[in-house]
Amino acid sequence: MIGLGTIINSAGIVLGGVMGLLFGRRLKQRFQESLNMACGVSVLFIGIAGAMEGMLHVEEGLIRSGQALMVVLCLALGALIGEAVDIESRFERFGEWLKQKTGNAEDNQFVNGFVTASLTVCIGAMAIVGAIQDGIAGDWSILTTKAILDFVIIMVMTCSLGKGCMFSAIPVFLFEGAMTLLAVLIKPLMTDAALDYLSLIGSILIFCVGLNLVWGKKVRVANLLPSIVLAVIAALLPVSLS
Repeated sequence: MIGLGTIINSAGIVLGGVMGLLFGRRLKQRFQESLNMACGVSVLFIGIAGAMEGMLHVEEGLIRSGQALMVVLCLALGALIGEAVDIESRFERFGEWLKQKTGNAEDNQFVNGFVTASLTVCIGAMAIVGAIQDGIAGDWSILTTKAILDFVIIMVMTCSLGKGCMFSAIPVFLFEGAMTLLAVLIKPLMTDAALDYLSLIGSILIFCVGLNLVWGKKVRVANLLPSIVLAVIAALLPVSLS
């Protein structure tokens, strides 16, 4: 069944949120703060691992780095586009709307939890590659694996950031669902280089999410999202940006 992977992934996020709420209510404030810090550090290292995989390679027995120019250009131009559109504010306004509509107007952490969790589980090559495979071949194995990972991530985040994290299932469902429906059109663009670039930039954005979790909001990550599109475009250029 085409689209089943998106449903499984979204359900995994909701279930993780429910489990997080059940556990979170029984935890004292200091435990929740420690969980938030642990989650932030984990997200940092997930981002670092993905970025290093994309930038480092072994050549003649030596570790060499690359893609620095592509990273700088994509992030800088993506930041300009994102700030012009102000994606972060739109994300937050949607979070505020959800907070009111779901009866959580008194929850001061709702919007922060929603935005942080959404950026963590939406960004990354697994979401795009998994959705494309689901749309083209009905293969939802990657999204099922992602659902398990997201279940754990959202459960931990919900314990510390509240029920807003659970509603990250909505942007995940819309994003992956749209990618699945557009898979036939997108697949020719998803070359190996495009997937590598996308994964690299996505990992850097995930690292930025981790920064915000550990040290408070320092980076408007949503305003960097256009960088992912630019990374795919960069992979299709005839000139290498490595």
